[in-house]
Amino acid sequence: MSIVSNLENIKKSLPEHVTLVAVSKTKPITDLVEAYKAGQRVFGENKIQEMTQKWEVLPKDIEWHMIGHVQRNKVKYMAPYVSLVHGVDSFRLLKEIDKQAQKNLRTINCLLQMHIAEEDTKFGLDSNELSDILGSEEFLQLEHVKVVGLMGMATFTEDEEQLRREFKQLKSYFDSVQNKLPDAKILSMGMSGDYKIAIEEGSTMVRIGSSIFGARNYN
Repeated sequence: MSIVSNLENIKKSLPEHVTLVAVSKTKPITDLVEAYKAGQRVFGENKIQEMTQKWEVLPKDIEWHMIGHVQRNKVKYMAPYVSLVHGVDSFRLLKEIDKQAQKNLRTINCLLQMHIAEEDTKFGLDSNELSDILGSEEFLQLEHVKVVGLMGMATFTEDEEQLRREFKQLKSYFDSVQNKLPDAKILSMGMSGDYKIAIEEGSTMVRIGSSIFGARNYN
């Protein structure tokens, strides 16, 4: 199967209100060009350096999403161009994004990452940390970031009941912050293996890589 036909098949399976982030991490520029020519404009990367190299050479109407864990000292490299940061898992990181966005005279859209998986390996906030951030005076003073929703990663499992349970939990967090975050329209959950379940549970944005580009290249 080609990248173009993979993309077409996935897009046919997505409801209109769901945004597809093509996860292009580790993939060569030629693969991204192929997806771009097929109409894909939203790409997700998990390493800021690699994303920046791709941004420099690819068309400027691409929306770049940072979907991996973000180190604060690297925010400055993506601040000039990044469209959405998915994995904001601490207030310190949010403040750093605000600072770097201000230097670039921009407002950067962010998703707060919630910990929903039963594995310990995933990053994310718990419900108390979420409440603390949204209720703090300091949060209200950030002028160069806009929190536009929540993101979470489910456990890597074949157990559909567990996946539904974790996605439902994230959806309930999302519903609970609507009054504090009027801009919160995005619920980013679901990847190649579980995106159909995620959509059934309320996802508005899915991150799909291997089902478009084939297996990941581990260097």
